[in-house]
Amino acid sequence: MFDASAATPRSRRLALGVIATGMLMIILDGSIVTVAMPAIQQDLDFTPAGLSWVVNAYLIAFGSLLLLAGRLGDLIGRKRMFLAGTAVFTAASLLAGVATSPAVLIAARFLQGIGSAMASAVSLGILVTLFTEPKERAKAIAVFSFTGAAGASIGQVLGGVLTDALNWHWIFFINLPIGLAALAIAVPVLPGDRGLGLKAGADILGAVLVTAGLMLGIYTVVKVEEYGWTSARTLGFGALTVVLVAAFLVRQATAKNPLIPLGVFRSRSVSGANLVQILMVAALFSFQILVALYLQKVLGYGAAETGLAMLPAAAVIGAVSLGVSARLNARFGERNVLLAGLVLLIGVLGLLARVPVHANYAVDLLPVMLLAAGFGLALPALTTLGMSGASDEDAGLASGLFNTTQQIGMAVGVAVLSTLAASRTESLAADGKTQAEALTGGYHLAFAVGAGLLVTAFVVAFTMLRRRPEQRPAPEQADNTPTATHPVTV
Repeated sequence: MFDASAATPRSRRLALGVIATGMLMIILDGSIVTVAMPAIQQDLDFTPAGLSWVVNAYLIAFGSLLLLAGRLGDLIGRKRMFLAGTAVFTAASLLAGVATSPAVLIAARFLQGIGSAMASAVSLGILVTLFTEPKERAKAIAVFSFTGAAGASIGQVLGGVLTDALNWHWIFFINLPIGLAALAIAVPVLPGDRGLGLKAGADILGAVLVTAGLMLGIYTVVKVEEYGWTSARTLGFGALTVVLVAAFLVRQATAKNPLIPLGVFRSRSVSGANLVQILMVAALFSFQILVALYLQKVLGYGAAETGLAMLPAAAVIGAVSLGVSARLNARFGERNVLLAGLVLLIGVLGLLARVPVHANYAVDLLPVMLLAAGFGLALPALTTLGMSGASDEDAGLASGLFNTTQQIGMAVGVAVLSTLAASRTESLAADGKTQAEALTGGYHLAFAVGAGLLVTAFVVAFTMLRRRPEQRPAPEQADNTPTATHPVTV
């Protein structure tokens, strides 16, 4: 366990900076690669199918290992897991940067995914045990959430600039000084924790089942666009995924020392927040990726121009996350702030579902970027709710679970929305529409479905995260105590 009382305010701030920097590096890496994909394909002679594995190798390793890494962090020490993960990610970035063949780059990306899972799985666990005072914790989560929400937009700008000014190798080399600096600062400022010991949850069979199930499931989802939803391959792998996950749950219910105690799901705040996150992240894939494709393929923007066009979204998300989200959560409660954020995000995708082929940025797109402020409201509130039921002993598990549902939502969003957009585009092109009109029609469908997912997320948040009357904070505490300090359980 962390001894939070032994940490000084300065060391806490430094620790938060290290955690946020590590998360920023991981998020940047995920988005910075997408801009450089054409250059990578040309330089290393990737086939179109092979190029997808530059992204898929990372997603599969990252998403499938988060849950296991989070629990292992509780058992062997979250500081050790964070340091090891950051070191693996940094070394893998060097390997990716010097890669001269597709095989080496794909292997390096898989290793990056492993390191990312190890470091990010315990980041929230470190944060919530280090910042125990409600106001400080709310501010720390706001900073953490900002790095995740804005990092992707910054990555697109940075990726375009580095690729155009230097070459694609530098999108990986840039991780080296960041990773080394994070390691150098993390060693003295992150409080040491011994962990519970492997005997408290060394369930080897459970670890194999959950890792295999998540890895196969994410692989199946990311390949849907290639094979289709109803293909024998997709249905067969999907069924095997369900069997593996079901076997894991049975194992956890009967094991003497389960890897993941199922009691963590009894908290309505934890279960509801993770379900909302899957829906929200799946929907917002259409904003993060499809808007960039629309800007480039329909409006003719370049890589750097696309990043700059989306920069206002990062700016307003940062301003709301860092400036007002903590105070709003304390005053109105995380649930209410989350609902308000979801309403703004529904507006984002609703407007995008009507964006024209010949759009004017100031009239048609800038309002969308500004409404993205809803993400700055929703994510900190959702993060607090997702971690609210975690004790010091299982904070790493709750952190890993929260990050896992984020990756599942992303994978589902990639598969569902991109497939719908491509299918609609092909249909419109067959009807004689121009390429720009067909692409825009495909994006319209994806944005509309994304808006529907957000409406569903709103309903789930409204119903599952409702506080029971007897658990409301006393009036004199209402302005100071976030709802996360009173987790709602069934």
